[in-house]
Amino acid sequence: MKACVPLIVAVLCGLAWAADEDLNEPEPFLELEEEMEGAPASDLYSAPNSCRGRCLEAFDKHHLCHCNARCPKFGNCCEDFESLCGREGFSHTSDVITKGETQSISEKIYRADTNKAQEEDIVLNRQKCISPSEARDQVDRCPEPLFTYVNEKLFSKPTYAAFINLLDNYQRAVGRGEHFTAQQLAEQDTFLSEVMKTAVMKELYGFLHQQNRYSTEQEFVNDLKNMWFGLYSRGKEDGDSGGFEHVFLGEVKKGKVSGFHNWIHFYMQEKEGLVDYYSHICDGPGDSYPRVLALQFSWDGYYKEMGSAFIGSSPEFEFALYSLCFIARPGKVCQLSLGGHPLAIQTYTWDKSTYGNGKKHIATAYVVSPTQ
Repeated sequence: MKACVPLIVAVLCGLAWAADEDLNEPEPFLELEEEMEGAPASDLYSAPNSCRGRCLEAFDKHHLCHCNARCPKFGNCCEDFESLCGREGFSHTSDVITKGETQSISEKIYRADTNKAQEEDIVLNRQKCISPSEARDQVDRCPEPLFTYVNEKLFSKPTYAAFINLLDNYQRAVGRGEHFTAQQLAEQDTFLSEVMKTAVMKELYGFLHQQNRYSTEQEFVNDLKNMWFGLYSRGKEDGDSGGFEHVFLGEVKKGKVSGFHNWIHFYMQEKEGLVDYYSHICDGPGDSYPRVLALQFSWDGYYKEMGSAFIGSSPEFEFALYSLCFIARPGKVCQLSLGGHPLAIQTYTWDKSTYGNGKKHIATAYVVSPTQ
Protein backbone atom coordinates (compact mmCIF):
# COMPACT_ATOMS: atom_id res chain seq x y z
CA MET A 1 0.00 0.00 0.00
CA LYS A 2 1.16 3.47 -0.79
CA ALA A 3 1.98 5.68 2.18
CA CYS A 4 1.91 9.33 1.23
CA VAL A 5 4.57 11.66 2.74
CA PRO A 6 5.32 9.27 5.64
CA LEU A 7 8.20 11.35 7.02
CA ILE A 8 6.02 14.29 7.90
CA VAL A 9 3.05 12.41 9.33
CA ALA A 10 4.21 12.76 12.93
CA VAL A 11 4.70 16.51 12.54
CA LEU A 12 1.39 16.91 10.74
CA CYS A 13 -0.60 15.08 13.37
CA GLY A 14 0.97 16.95 16.27
CA LEU A 15 2.99 14.15 17.79
CA ALA A 16 5.31 15.42 20.51
CA TRP A 17 6.33 13.12 23.33
CA ALA A 18 9.44 12.74 25.41
CA ALA A 19 12.10 10.26 24.33
CA ASP A 20 11.69 8.39 27.61
CA GLU A 21 8.06 8.60 28.65
CA ASP A 22 8.79 6.77 31.90
CA LEU A 23 11.07 9.56 33.10
CA ASN A 24 9.53 12.73 31.74
CA GLU A 25 6.05 14.17 31.98
CA PRO A 26 5.19 15.21 28.41
CA GLU A 27 4.12 18.76 27.86
CA PRO A 28 0.67 19.21 26.29
CA PHE A 29 0.60 20.19 22.63
CA LEU A 30 -1.89 22.00 20.49
CA GLU A 31 -4.37 19.80 18.71
CA LEU A 32 -4.28 20.56 15.00
CA GLU A 33 -7.44 18.94 13.76
CA GLU A 34 -9.81 19.64 16.62
CA GLU A 35 -11.05 22.93 17.99
CA MET A 36 -10.50 22.69 21.73
CA GLU A 37 -11.86 25.99 22.97
CA GLY A 38 -12.60 27.39 26.40
CA ALA A 39 -10.70 28.59 29.41
CA PRO A 40 -7.28 27.11 30.12
CA ALA A 41 -7.37 24.18 32.51
CA SER A 42 -5.65 26.28 35.16
CA ASP A 43 -8.67 28.62 35.22
CA LEU A 44 -11.34 25.94 35.56
CA TYR A 45 -11.03 25.22 39.25
CA SER A 46 -11.77 27.48 42.18
CA ALA A 47 -9.32 25.58 44.42
CA PRO A 48 -5.99 25.37 42.54
CA ASN A 49 -4.34 23.48 45.41
CA SER A 50 -7.02 20.79 45.52
CA CYS A 51 -7.87 17.66 43.50
CA ARG A 52 -11.59 18.31 43.81
CA GLY A 53 -13.06 17.63 40.38
CA ARG A 54 -9.61 16.95 38.93
CA CYS A 55 -8.91 13.22 39.38
CA LEU A 56 -7.25 11.74 36.26
CA GLU A 57 -6.96 15.14 34.58
CA ALA A 58 -4.36 15.68 31.85
CA PHE A 59 -1.01 17.13 32.94
CA ASP A 60 -0.92 20.93 32.77
CA LYS A 61 2.32 22.70 33.64
CA HIS A 62 0.34 25.76 34.76
CA HIS A 63 -1.26 23.91 37.69
CA LEU A 64 0.26 24.43 41.12
CA CYS A 65 -0.17 20.74 41.91
CA HIS A 66 -1.42 17.68 40.03
CA CYS A 67 -3.98 14.88 40.28
CA ASN A 68 -3.01 12.39 37.58
CA ALA A 69 -1.77 8.83 37.87
CA ARG A 70 1.89 9.83 37.71
CA CYS A 71 2.01 12.70 40.18
CA PRO A 72 3.16 10.44 43.07
CA LYS A 73 6.22 9.49 41.04
CA PHE A 74 7.08 13.14 40.38
CA GLY A 75 6.18 14.30 43.88
CA ASN A 76 3.83 17.04 42.66
CA CYS A 77 0.39 15.77 43.78
CA CYS A 78 -2.05 18.05 45.59
CA GLU A 79 -2.29 17.35 49.30
CA ASP A 80 -5.79 15.86 49.04
CA PHE A 81 -4.94 13.58 46.10
CA GLU A 82 -5.16 10.36 48.11
CA SER A 83 -8.35 11.25 49.95
CA LEU A 84 -10.29 12.58 46.95
CA CYS A 85 -9.04 10.39 44.13
CA GLY A 86 -8.35 7.16 46.00
CA ARG A 87 -8.30 4.10 43.71
CA GLU A 88 -9.57 6.30 40.92
CA GLY A 89 -6.33 8.24 40.99
CA PHE A 90 -4.25 5.06 40.61
CA SER A 91 -1.76 6.58 43.02
CA HIS A 92 0.67 3.67 43.06
CA THR A 93 3.15 3.50 40.21
CA SER A 94 2.40 -0.22 39.84
CA ASP A 95 -1.14 0.77 38.77
CA VAL A 96 0.09 2.85 35.81
CA ILE A 97 -0.62 1.14 32.50
CA THR A 98 2.64 1.01 30.56
CA LYS A 99 3.35 1.54 26.89
CA GLY A 100 4.14 -2.16 26.54
CA GLU A 101 0.79 -3.07 28.07
CA THR A 102 -1.21 -0.76 25.77
CA GLN A 103 0.64 -2.21 22.79
CA SER A 104 0.03 -5.77 23.93
CA ILE A 105 -3.71 -5.36 24.60
CA SER A 106 -4.21 -3.43 21.34
CA GLU A 107 -2.73 -6.39 19.44
CA LYS A 108 -5.19 -8.70 21.21
CA ILE A 109 -8.06 -6.37 20.35
CA TYR A 110 -6.86 -6.24 16.74
CA ARG A 111 -6.83 -10.03 16.47
CA ALA A 112 -10.25 -10.29 18.14
CA ASP A 113 -11.98 -8.00 15.61
CA THR A 114 -13.73 -10.74 13.62
CA ASN A 115 -16.50 -8.34 12.57
CA LYS A 116 -14.18 -6.08 10.59
CA ALA A 117 -14.47 -5.71 6.83
CA GLN A 118 -12.58 -8.12 4.64
CA GLU A 119 -10.63 -7.03 1.58
CA GLU A 120 -13.54 -7.83 -0.76
CA ASP A 121 -16.03 -5.83 1.37
CA ILE A 122 -14.68 -2.36 0.56
CA VAL A 123 -13.28 -0.75 -2.58
CA LEU A 124 -11.60 2.62 -1.97
CA ASN A 125 -10.83 5.23 -4.60
CA ARG A 126 -8.23 7.35 -2.78
CA GLN A 127 -7.23 9.39 -5.84
CA LYS A 128 -5.14 12.48 -4.99
CA CYS A 129 -2.52 12.42 -2.24
CA ILE A 130 -1.45 15.89 -1.14
CA SER A 131 1.00 17.61 1.19
CA PRO A 132 -0.14 19.09 4.53
CA SER A 133 0.27 22.64 3.26
CA GLU A 134 -2.10 21.92 0.38
CA ALA A 135 -4.81 20.82 2.81
CA ARG A 136 -5.32 24.44 3.83
CA ASP A 137 -6.36 25.36 0.28
CA GLN A 138 -9.84 23.80 0.58
CA VAL A 139 -9.59 22.57 -3.00
CA ASP A 140 -11.48 19.47 -4.11
CA ARG A 141 -8.85 17.44 -5.94
CA CYS A 142 -10.86 14.21 -6.14
CA PRO A 143 -13.80 14.21 -8.56
CA GLU A 144 -14.95 10.73 -7.51
CA PRO A 145 -16.25 9.52 -4.12
CA LEU A 146 -13.85 7.86 -1.72
CA PHE A 147 -15.96 4.71 -1.45
CA THR A 148 -16.51 2.92 -4.73
CA TYR A 149 -18.14 -0.08 -3.04
CA VAL A 150 -19.09 -1.21 0.45
CA ASN A 151 -20.70 -4.57 1.20
CA GLU A 152 -23.68 -3.31 3.18
CA LYS A 153 -24.34 -6.80 4.54
CA LEU A 154 -21.81 -5.71 7.17
CA PHE A 155 -24.39 -3.28 8.50
CA SER A 156 -26.79 -6.07 9.44
CA LYS A 157 -24.36 -7.37 12.07
CA PRO A 158 -25.66 -6.54 15.56
CA THR A 159 -22.96 -4.05 16.57
CA TYR A 160 -23.11 -2.25 13.21
CA ALA A 161 -26.90 -2.05 13.32
CA ALA A 162 -26.86 -0.77 16.90
CA PHE A 163 -24.22 1.80 15.99
CA ILE A 164 -26.14 3.05 12.95
CA ASN A 165 -29.27 3.50 15.08
CA LEU A 166 -27.36 6.13 17.09
CA LEU A 167 -26.41 8.28 14.11
CA ASP A 168 -29.70 10.22 13.92
CA ASN A 169 -29.88 10.97 17.65
CA TYR A 170 -27.85 14.18 17.56
CA GLN A 171 -27.91 17.72 16.20
CA ARG A 172 -24.55 18.50 14.67
CA ALA A 173 -24.56 22.24 15.40
CA VAL A 174 -22.70 23.14 18.58
CA GLY A 175 -24.95 25.38 20.66
CA ARG A 176 -28.11 23.35 20.12
CA GLY A 177 -28.84 21.19 23.15
CA GLU A 178 -29.32 17.45 22.88
CA HIS A 179 -32.48 16.03 24.44
CA PHE A 180 -32.57 12.25 24.32
CA THR A 181 -35.90 10.47 24.13
CA ALA A 182 -36.58 7.23 25.98
CA GLN A 183 -36.02 5.36 22.71
CA GLN A 184 -32.69 7.08 22.10
CA LEU A 185 -31.51 6.25 25.62
CA ALA A 186 -32.54 2.65 24.99
CA GLU A 187 -30.50 2.69 21.77
CA GLN A 188 -27.43 3.72 23.75
CA ASP A 189 -27.98 0.78 26.09
CA THR A 190 -28.49 -1.57 23.15
CA PHE A 191 -25.22 -0.46 21.57
CA LEU A 192 -23.31 -0.99 24.81
CA SER A 193 -24.97 -4.36 25.30
CA GLU A 194 -24.11 -5.54 21.79
CA VAL A 195 -20.47 -4.41 21.84
CA MET A 196 -19.97 -6.05 25.24
CA LYS A 197 -20.93 -9.39 23.70
CA THR A 198 -17.96 -9.22 21.33
CA ALA A 199 -14.52 -10.72 21.83
CA VAL A 200 -13.07 -7.24 21.29
CA MET A 201 -14.73 -5.69 24.32
CA LYS A 202 -14.27 -8.83 26.42
CA GLU A 203 -10.53 -8.51 25.80
CA LEU A 204 -10.61 -4.87 26.87
CA TYR A 205 -12.66 -5.49 29.99
CA GLY A 206 -10.50 -8.45 30.99
CA PHE A 207 -7.40 -6.31 30.69
CA LEU A 208 -8.84 -3.39 32.67
CA HIS A 209 -10.22 -5.74 35.31
CA GLN A 210 -6.77 -7.27 35.69
CA GLN A 211 -5.39 -3.75 36.05
CA ASN A 212 -7.84 -3.12 38.94
CA ARG A 213 -9.61 -0.36 37.04
CA TYR A 214 -13.04 -2.03 37.24
CA SER A 215 -14.25 -4.68 39.66
CA THR A 216 -17.28 -5.81 37.61
CA GLU A 217 -18.38 -5.69 34.00
CA GLN A 218 -21.44 -3.64 34.97
CA GLU A 219 -19.20 -1.02 36.58
CA PHE A 220 -17.25 -0.85 33.33
CA VAL A 221 -20.41 -0.50 31.21
CA ASN A 222 -21.79 2.23 33.47
CA ASP A 223 -18.54 4.16 33.16
CA LEU A 224 -18.51 3.77 29.37
CA LYS A 225 -22.02 5.20 29.20
CA ASN A 226 -21.06 8.22 31.28
CA MET A 227 -17.75 8.99 29.58
CA TRP A 228 -19.12 8.56 26.03
CA PHE A 229 -22.80 9.50 26.20
CA GLY A 230 -22.79 12.00 29.04
CA LEU A 231 -23.57 15.51 27.77
CA TYR A 232 -21.75 18.78 28.35
CA SER A 233 -21.66 22.21 26.72
CA ARG A 234 -19.23 23.32 24.02
CA GLY A 235 -21.45 26.29 23.15
CA LYS A 236 -24.06 28.52 24.73
CA GLU A 237 -26.65 25.86 25.49
CA ASP A 238 -26.31 23.19 28.16
CA GLY A 239 -25.82 19.62 26.99
CA ASP A 240 -25.10 20.43 23.35
CA SER A 241 -22.22 17.97 22.95
CA GLY A 242 -20.78 14.65 24.06
CA GLY A 243 -17.86 12.36 23.33
CA PHE A 244 -19.75 9.89 21.17
CA GLU A 245 -21.32 12.61 19.04
CA HIS A 246 -18.05 14.47 18.58
CA VAL A 247 -15.82 11.50 17.75
CA PHE A 248 -18.10 9.29 15.68
CA LEU A 249 -20.63 11.68 14.13
CA GLY A 250 -18.88 15.04 14.08
CA GLU A 251 -20.01 18.54 14.92
CA VAL A 252 -20.06 21.94 13.27
CA LYS A 253 -18.83 25.02 15.13
CA LYS A 254 -17.99 28.42 13.68
CA GLY A 255 -18.38 27.10 10.17
CA LYS A 256 -15.94 24.20 10.56
CA VAL A 257 -16.20 20.46 11.09
CA SER A 258 -14.70 19.05 14.27
CA GLY A 259 -14.54 15.40 15.22
CA PHE A 260 -16.14 13.04 12.63
CA HIS A 261 -13.72 10.11 12.72
CA ASN A 262 -15.89 7.19 11.65
CA TRP A 263 -15.83 5.48 8.27
CA ILE A 264 -19.41 4.12 8.44
CA HIS A 265 -20.89 7.55 9.02
CA PHE A 266 -18.62 8.98 6.30
CA TYR A 267 -19.76 6.32 3.80
CA MET A 268 -23.45 6.82 4.58
CA GLN A 269 -23.18 10.61 4.33
CA GLU A 270 -21.18 10.35 1.10
CA LYS A 271 -23.79 8.00 -0.34
CA GLU A 272 -26.47 10.62 0.42
CA GLY A 273 -24.42 13.32 -1.28
CA LEU A 274 -23.70 15.20 1.97
CA VAL A 275 -19.97 14.43 2.13
CA ASP A 276 -17.56 15.45 -0.61
CA TYR A 277 -14.15 13.77 -0.40
CA TYR A 278 -11.35 16.23 -1.30
CA SER A 279 -8.01 14.35 -0.92
CA HIS A 280 -5.85 12.43 1.52
CA ILE A 281 -2.47 12.95 3.16
CA CYS A 282 -1.46 9.55 4.51
CA ASP A 283 -2.63 5.98 4.27
CA GLY A 284 -1.69 3.08 6.53
CA PRO A 285 -0.75 0.98 8.39
CA GLY A 286 -0.62 -2.44 6.76
CA ASP A 287 -2.41 -3.87 3.75
CA SER A 288 -5.57 -5.25 5.33
CA TYR A 289 -8.51 -3.76 7.23
CA PRO A 290 -8.65 -1.89 9.43
CA ARG A 291 -6.38 0.73 7.93
CA VAL A 292 -6.15 4.44 8.69
CA LEU A 293 -6.71 7.31 6.31
CA ALA A 294 -5.91 10.96 7.01
CA LEU A 295 -8.20 12.90 4.72
CA GLN A 296 -9.85 16.18 3.80
CA PHE A 297 -13.53 16.58 3.01
CA SER A 298 -16.55 18.84 3.00
CA TRP A 299 -19.62 17.91 5.04
CA ASP A 300 -22.69 19.61 3.65
CA GLY A 301 -20.57 22.67 2.85
CA TYR A 302 -18.44 22.68 6.02
CA TYR A 303 -14.74 21.86 5.61
CA LYS A 304 -12.56 19.42 7.52
CA GLU A 305 -8.91 20.29 6.90
CA MET A 306 -7.38 17.18 8.40
CA GLY A 307 -9.24 14.24 9.87
CA SER A 308 -8.22 10.66 10.53
CA ALA A 309 -10.40 7.57 10.52
CA PHE A 310 -10.09 3.82 10.76
CA ILE A 311 -11.41 2.29 7.53
CA GLY A 312 -13.10 -1.11 7.62
CA SER A 313 -13.03 -1.59 11.38
CA SER A 314 -16.03 -2.77 13.36
CA PRO A 315 -17.74 -0.26 15.67
CA GLU A 316 -16.58 -2.23 18.70
CA PHE A 317 -12.95 -2.06 17.55
CA GLU A 318 -12.88 1.74 17.39
CA PHE A 319 -14.91 2.03 20.58
CA ALA A 320 -12.50 -0.28 22.38
CA LEU A 321 -9.27 1.42 21.26
CA TYR A 322 -10.51 4.94 21.99
CA SER A 323 -11.83 3.81 25.39
CA LEU A 324 -8.57 2.04 26.20
CA CYS A 325 -6.54 5.13 25.43
CA PHE A 326 -8.86 7.46 27.30
CA ILE A 327 -8.66 5.28 30.39
CA ALA A 328 -4.93 4.50 30.14
CA ARG A 329 -3.63 7.84 28.81
CA PRO A 330 -6.30 10.52 29.35
CA GLY A 331 -5.28 13.70 27.57
CA LYS A 332 -2.08 12.21 26.18
CA VAL A 333 -0.67 10.24 23.26
CA CYS A 334 -1.39 6.53 23.65
CA GLN A 335 0.97 4.24 21.79
CA LEU A 336 -0.53 1.06 20.31
CA SER A 337 0.39 -1.76 17.95
CA LEU A 338 -1.89 -3.27 15.29
CA GLY A 339 -0.64 -6.28 13.39
CA GLY A 340 2.93 -5.33 14.23
CA HIS A 341 2.49 -1.76 12.99
CA PRO A 342 2.91 1.11 15.49
CA LEU A 343 -0.02 3.47 15.86
CA ALA A 344 -0.95 6.23 18.30
CA ILE A 345 -4.22 7.71 19.51
CA GLN A 346 -4.63 11.11 21.12
CA THR A 347 -7.45 11.72 23.59
CA TYR A 348 -8.58 14.84 25.40
CA THR A 349 -10.67 15.08 28.55
CA TRP A 350 -13.54 17.52 28.99
CA ASP A 351 -12.32 19.52 31.98
CA LYS A 352 -15.28 21.84 32.60
CA SER A 353 -17.52 19.22 34.17
CA THR A 354 -17.20 15.83 35.84
CA TYR A 355 -19.26 12.82 36.82
CA GLY A 356 -18.83 10.36 39.66
CA ASN A 357 -15.81 11.01 41.84
CA GLY A 358 -14.14 13.59 39.64
CA LYS A 359 -14.21 11.51 36.44
CA LYS A 360 -14.07 13.28 33.10
CA HIS A 361 -16.08 12.94 29.92
CA ILE A 362 -14.37 12.34 26.59
CA ALA A 363 -13.78 15.55 24.66
CA THR A 364 -12.23 13.86 21.63
CA ALA A 365 -10.18 10.86 20.49
CA TYR A 366 -8.51 10.24 17.15
CA VAL A 367 -5.57 8.55 15.44
CA VAL A 368 -2.50 10.79 15.22
CA SER A 369 0.16 8.70 13.54
CA PRO A 370 -1.09 6.54 10.66
CA THR A 371 2.30 5.30 9.46
CA GLN A 372 3.50 2.07 7.93
